[in-house]
Amino acid sequence: MIGRRGAGLLAVVLAAGGCTTGTATPSPTASTGSLRERIAALALRQVEFGSVSLIPVRFEHSRIAGPFEDGGRQLYCVSTRMKGRTFGKPERPKLVVRETAGALSILRDEEDVCEGHRSEPFPELDSPAA
Repeated sequence: MIGRRGAGLLAVVLAAGGCTTGTATPSPTASTGSLRERIAALALRQVEFGSVSLIPVRFEHSRIAGPFEDGGRQLYCVSTRMKGRTFGKPERPKLVVRETAGALSILRDEEDVCEGHRSEPFPELDSPAA
Protein backbone atom coordinates (compact mmCIF):
# COMPACT_ATOMS: atom_id res chain seq x y z
CA MET A 1 0.00 0.00 0.00
CA ILE A 2 1.49 3.33 -1.09
CA GLY A 3 0.40 6.48 0.68
CA ARG A 4 -0.61 9.68 -1.07
CA ARG A 5 2.92 11.14 -0.76
CA GLY A 6 4.53 7.93 -2.04
CA ALA A 7 2.17 7.77 -5.00
CA GLY A 8 3.05 11.35 -5.97
CA LEU A 9 6.77 10.61 -5.76
CA LEU A 10 6.30 7.43 -7.79
CA ALA A 11 4.45 9.38 -10.51
CA VAL A 12 7.32 11.91 -10.70
CA VAL A 13 9.94 9.16 -10.97
CA LEU A 14 7.98 7.27 -13.64
CA ALA A 15 7.36 10.43 -15.67
CA ALA A 16 11.02 11.45 -15.46
CA GLY A 17 12.11 8.01 -16.58
CA GLY A 18 9.80 8.06 -19.56
CA CYS A 19 7.41 5.42 -18.14
CA THR A 20 4.02 6.99 -18.63
CA THR A 21 0.64 5.48 -19.27
CA GLY A 22 -0.43 8.18 -21.75
CA THR A 23 -0.01 8.23 -25.49
CA ALA A 24 3.37 7.74 -27.09
CA THR A 25 5.63 10.74 -27.67
CA PRO A 26 5.63 11.73 -31.34
CA SER A 27 8.82 10.96 -33.22
CA PRO A 28 11.19 13.77 -34.23
CA THR A 29 10.15 13.21 -37.84
CA ALA A 30 6.45 13.69 -37.16
CA SER A 31 5.18 16.66 -39.12
CA THR A 32 2.96 18.30 -36.51
CA GLY A 33 3.29 22.01 -35.88
CA SER A 34 5.60 24.51 -37.51
CA LEU A 35 9.24 23.70 -38.18
CA ARG A 36 10.35 25.92 -35.29
CA GLU A 37 7.92 24.17 -32.90
CA ARG A 38 9.22 20.78 -34.04
CA ILE A 39 12.84 21.91 -33.47
CA ALA A 40 11.91 23.13 -29.96
CA ALA A 41 10.19 19.81 -29.18
CA LEU A 42 13.22 17.87 -30.43
CA ALA A 43 15.55 19.99 -28.29
CA LEU A 44 13.44 19.40 -25.18
CA ARG A 45 13.79 15.62 -25.64
CA GLN A 46 17.60 15.87 -25.36
CA VAL A 47 19.47 15.16 -22.12
CA GLU A 48 21.50 18.37 -22.56
CA PHE A 49 18.23 20.30 -22.41
CA GLY A 50 17.07 18.66 -19.17
CA SER A 51 14.91 15.83 -20.53
CA VAL A 52 15.85 13.49 -17.66
CA SER A 53 16.10 16.08 -14.89
CA LEU A 54 14.09 15.40 -11.73
CA ILE A 55 14.28 19.12 -11.02
CA PRO A 56 12.15 21.38 -13.26
CA VAL A 57 14.22 23.55 -15.59
CA ARG A 58 13.49 26.92 -17.20
CA PHE A 59 14.75 28.26 -20.50
CA GLU A 60 15.51 31.94 -21.11
CA HIS A 61 17.06 33.93 -23.95
CA SER A 62 16.79 31.04 -26.41
CA ARG A 63 18.22 31.66 -29.88
CA ILE A 64 18.06 29.89 -33.25
CA ALA A 65 20.29 30.33 -36.30
CA GLY A 66 19.32 29.00 -39.67
CA PRO A 67 18.50 27.54 -41.92
CA PHE A 68 21.94 27.63 -43.47
CA GLU A 69 23.87 25.33 -45.78
CA ASP A 70 27.02 23.57 -44.58
CA GLY A 71 28.53 20.98 -46.88
CA GLY A 72 25.21 20.37 -48.62
CA ARG A 73 23.36 19.99 -45.31
CA GLN A 74 20.46 22.18 -44.15
CA LEU A 75 21.29 23.07 -40.52
CA TYR A 76 19.82 24.98 -37.58
CA CYS A 77 21.67 25.90 -34.38
CA VAL A 78 19.77 26.22 -31.10
CA SER A 79 21.15 27.70 -27.89
CA THR A 80 19.55 28.73 -24.63
CA ARG A 81 20.17 29.64 -21.03
CA MET A 82 18.83 26.81 -18.84
CA LYS A 83 18.23 27.33 -15.13
CA GLY A 84 17.21 24.91 -12.43
CA ARG A 85 19.46 21.86 -12.69
CA THR A 86 22.44 23.50 -11.04
CA PHE A 87 22.69 26.06 -8.28
CA GLY A 88 24.08 29.42 -9.30
CA LYS A 89 25.31 29.82 -12.84
CA PRO A 90 22.89 28.74 -15.59
CA GLU A 91 23.85 26.04 -18.09
CA ARG A 92 24.17 26.97 -21.75
CA PRO A 93 23.21 23.96 -23.86
CA LYS A 94 23.69 24.08 -27.64
CA LEU A 95 22.29 21.85 -30.32
CA VAL A 96 22.81 21.41 -34.08
CA VAL A 97 19.74 20.17 -35.94
CA ARG A 98 19.81 18.83 -39.48
CA GLU A 99 16.72 18.93 -41.70
CA THR A 100 16.50 16.38 -44.50
CA ALA A 101 13.25 16.21 -46.50
CA GLY A 102 11.24 17.42 -43.49
CA ALA A 103 12.87 14.98 -41.05
CA LEU A 104 14.87 16.43 -38.16
CA SER A 105 17.96 14.84 -36.63
CA ILE A 106 20.63 15.86 -34.12
CA LEU A 107 24.28 16.25 -35.13
CA ARG A 108 26.59 15.51 -32.20
CA ASP A 109 29.92 17.28 -31.63
CA GLU A 110 29.41 19.83 -34.41
CA GLU A 111 28.75 23.06 -32.49
CA ASP A 112 31.62 24.72 -34.38
CA VAL A 113 29.43 24.96 -37.53
CA CYS A 114 27.27 27.47 -35.64
CA GLU A 115 30.01 30.07 -35.32
CA GLY A 116 29.46 33.20 -37.37
CA HIS A 117 25.80 32.62 -38.22
CA ARG A 118 23.25 35.23 -37.31
CA SER A 119 20.75 34.07 -34.69
CA GLU A 120 17.35 35.38 -33.71
CA PRO A 121 15.13 34.95 -30.63
CA PHE A 122 13.53 31.52 -30.32
CA PRO A 123 10.45 32.02 -28.09
CA GLU A 124 9.11 28.55 -28.96
CA LEU A 125 11.74 27.13 -26.56
CA ASP A 126 11.59 29.73 -23.78
CA SER A 127 9.64 28.73 -20.68
CA PRO A 128 6.74 30.99 -19.70
CA ALA A 129 7.43 33.26 -16.75
CA ALA A 130 6.32 31.75 -13.46
